[in-house]
Amino acid sequence: MPAISIFYGIIIKMYMEKGGKHSIPHIHAEYSGHEAAIALDGTVIEGNLPKNKLKLVEAWIIIHREDLEANWKLLSEGQKFFKIDPLK
Repeated sequence: MPAISIFYGIIIKMYMEKGGKHSIPHIHAEYSGHEAAIALDGTVIEGNLPKNKLKLVEAWIIIHREDLEANWKLLSEGQKFFKIDPLK
């Protein structure tokens, strides 16, 4: 699954899970063997990340909320997502 962004060793992915358990708009964040599904409001749906990395992901979500919502819409319509700038 291609990443939509990578920063500070954190890999962010977004994909539609047809019939999946996470039907609300969300991302998947991976870092050093940890993985979490995180809603676009910052709520951790499942899994975990180290606290300092989760804070970085939460900040990135706030900064890129509109892009993330646009990507979710594209994926919902069966279209390809676009990359989003990393946290700097």
